[in-house]
Amino acid sequence: MMSTSTRKIAVVTGASSGIGAVYADRLAKRGYDLVLVARRADRLQALAAKIAATHGVKVEPLTADLESEAGQASVAQLLATNPAVSVLVNNAGLARLAPIAGSAWQDSLSQIALNITALTRLSHAVLPGLKARKEGAIINVASVLALHSLPISSVYSGTKAFVLAFSRGLQQELADSGVRVQAVLPAATATELWDQSGVPLAALDPKAVMSTEDMVDAALLAFDQGEQVTMPSVAETETIDRFESARAALFATSQTGKVAPRLQ
Repeated sequence: MMSTSTRKIAVVTGASSGIGAVYADRLAKRGYDLVLVARRADRLQALAAKIAATHGVKVEPLTADLESEAGQASVAQLLATNPAVSVLVNNAGLARLAPIAGSAWQDSLSQIALNITALTRLSHAVLPGLKARKEGAIINVASVLALHSLPISSVYSGTKAFVLAFSRGLQQELADSGVRVQAVLPAATATELWDQSGVPLAALDPKAVMSTEDMVDAALLAFDQGEQVTMPSVAETETIDRFESARAALFATSQTGKVAPRLQ
């Protein structure tokens, strides 16, 4: 059970290391009490103790495997019933980077369960309370591979494309509700995800890899500035604006019942 708190609570999934651990630290620094969700109880408890001692906030570890029904249900129950929850960071994710041919079916199912099903279920659980209170935020950690697929990333890119599309839809649904949704699309970031993915971090060009601290700090600054879709490694906002304009224009031109002349 959650203890009572006078502060607002931020819930961070995948919090035992990497991006999630940095989000936990930064949100605690901003004055939030925390619920930290991950599978590895020992690391979760150690991080919770460290953050509580550093920032003087309440930090509760919640051990849960978000690939499983039971793990999703336990976190969803907390999100749906604790009125102090103000922020949900859907960070938990999994990558299995390999061609589909020859890959285990379970590898695809695991990515879908964690990257899509858990994120969607937790968003469903937290949204009614946030809307009723007319405040709060959901931060969904996607990837630049939401915009691009590699021969080894068809499932992973597909799951992250879902996160981006889901976030965009929520942003429109929640306009003027007081509830904000940010989609964060990191490029290569120095996390343990790589070494578990089949492509070790050591195989990447170090110049192309961002630290977790820099990534999260940039994403939170973008959140403060009102960005809805944040790509921390893209320097020129004009590049993002051109992509968004082209995407909207392409969709607009599709809204006709006539077959394109090139296909007649």
